Amino acid sequence: MENKLHSRLRELFLLIKRKAIKLKREIGALYLAYRRQDVPLYAKIVSLLVVGYALSPIDLIPDFIPVLGYLDDLVLLPIGIALAVKLIPSNIMAECREQAENIFSDGKPKSWIAGGIIISIWILIIIIIALKIYGG
Repeated sequence: MENKLHSRLRELFLLIKRKAIKLKREIGALYLAYRRQDVPLYAKIVSLLVVGYALSPIDLIPDFIPVLGYLDDLVLLPIGIALAVKLIPSNIMAECREQAENIFSDGKPKSWIAGGIIISIWILIIIIIALKIYGG
């Protein structure tokens, strides 16, 4: 029984690891697609938002919040990636995937602009809450 559980947990870990590697590759491909001239503007905007958020050093929902903290990493980011990929023509996305194989070999770059935007969103939320509570 214990050996079976260990085996199942190992399979689950390997599945998660494969999915994480795939997401990392997709982020790189979306970054490359964003920079291309033949990608539609709406696809570039969605790609920029997704890549910026993925590379941001700050999460919209901080990870220290139980359960919800990982919601953006497990749900929102894959949904954003899927949407951006659907908006980009498949032949362009295939080329970008090939080019993106080793884009993060030196580690994940940080997007401080996206981090600043997320901080601004949190400040705006705090101001709105404070005005509702204290300002009437």
